[in-house]
Amino acid sequence: MAKLSTLIFIFAIITYIHAVPLNVNKLNNRANDGSLTVTVESEEVFCSFLPRTQKESIGASEGDAIPFCTANTPNAPNVFPDGFIKSKHFTQGENFVQVTGTIDSSLYVDSTDGGGQYDTNAPSGALCAGFNKFVNLVEPDNGHFCIRCCNDGASCDVGRSEAGCESIIPGDYS
Repeated sequence: MAKLSTLIFIFAIITYIHAVPLNVNKLNNRANDGSLTVTVESEEVFCSFLPRTQKESIGASEGDAIPFCTANTPNAPNVFPDGFIKSKHFTQGENFVQVTGTIDSSLYVDSTDGGGQYDTNAPSGALCAGFNKFVNLVEPDNGHFCIRCCNDGASCDVGRSEAGCESIIPGDYS
């Protein structure tokens, strides 16, 4: 009986080892197919990551969030719900582009959620078209959102998510 248990255990390990690369390949394929690519081009053409499930918290969705974009964004995988973006302000600097503004969180996310951050590291494989890095915060409880795409780490601070939009991405939140 002990030999059978050992064989089953070994089989389980072998199966697990071979399954893990398949899951990694799925993530890599998902990133390569553009489904994890956001863009920030103007006040009228931009995206932000949001949970794939309505009312899911931002923090819980950091690993599997999906891009939502303005209706006139070419190849937008998902369009923001009508009225979700209340205000938006585009800014372009030497090494970055950004959009800051306000949201009506009641239309898609949990309005009491303190928010969280999506960035070049999470969800895995996420990109901002034309840039090396990005940082994207959504703060449902205060109605703020922000996204900045940049080519240098100094312009995209991904290490202070608790500091919030106004600190990490200074801009217009009116």
